[in-house]
Amino acid sequence: MEKVKERYMLNILGEEVPLGISKTINFNIAKLYTSTKVEIPIIIERSKKPGPTVLITAGIHGDEINGVEVVRQIIAKKINKPAKGSIICIPVLNVFGFLSMDRFFPDGRDLNRVFPGTKNGSLASRFAYQFINEILPAADFCLDFHTGGASRFNAPHIRVDPKNEELVKLAKIFNAPFTLLSKNLEGSYRATCSNKEKYILLFEGGKSQNSSKEIAREGVQGTMRILHHLGMLNAEFESPVRDSDSLIVKKSVWMRAKYSGLLHIKISVGEHIKKGDILATITDPYGEMRHVVKASNEGYVINVNESPITYKGDAIFRITKELANE
Repeated sequence: MEKVKERYMLNILGEEVPLGISKTINFNIAKLYTSTKVEIPIIIERSKKPGPTVLITAGIHGDEINGVEVVRQIIAKKINKPAKGSIICIPVLNVFGFLSMDRFFPDGRDLNRVFPGTKNGSLASRFAYQFINEILPAADFCLDFHTGGASRFNAPHIRVDPKNEELVKLAKIFNAPFTLLSKNLEGSYRATCSNKEKYILLFEGGKSQNSSKEIAREGVQGTMRILHHLGMLNAEFESPVRDSDSLIVKKSVWMRAKYSGLLHIKISVGEHIKKGDILATITDPYGEMRHVVKASNEGYVINVNESPITYKGDAIFRITKELANE
């Protein structure tokens, strides 16, 4: 990796952290309306040997528990103690949303749409501004963990901008089951990292308000592979090996419900299906209507709407249409 700075001193939120030090710094941007302090722990582990700085974050959306669990395990298993360089872990960025199991900030804004933020804007915008200006500069490489929104369960995958060849290579090293080639969204953390020439991989897996052991395992093991690649994985750990390479998704399609009703899913996320396969049925509550949902094309199911009810037009499945591996 290019652009890596060997920082002998990290400066985060005005505090200096030298090599060989473990430290937790509390990020305090605002209080609750009860005047209760809300502090976000920033957990820093620095090797005595200089090297890259990896920033690992989750919980940009407060109801996305799987990502929080991934970072928690990285800390609990001491994977965050690097052989060289530094690892910064922030398990929950949006503590406000986490407290109420809400995707958004208290001001109703999506934190992942207001980056890089403004100094005097909304609460979410101010938070983003301080994070980008006082924490992100310390990092060379970022890993950000997310889940599917609402009841939509994502197959574990990495999202990268197809124009960034170096990130595509790094996504292959992370080696999640799938890698989606997708453009950066304006106002997102990923887009801001790209604009500031920071390497970032965004992991998606599972759904909101849900914890999945399988998803957490994919996130943790992918992180270990990245740390191994950077020469940062502690010698007591072995880099996990997957039996197959990540499937690179160039194009995918959403299937939407043609009727409102009760949704009965017949397949699993990650499953390979053929055109015409039965994926689900939609029924009314009265036993009079039954609609069979058939696959629009062959591919892998990378998103399943697990809500028990659906409305006409709702996205219920996302299916790969073109793989770079083919």
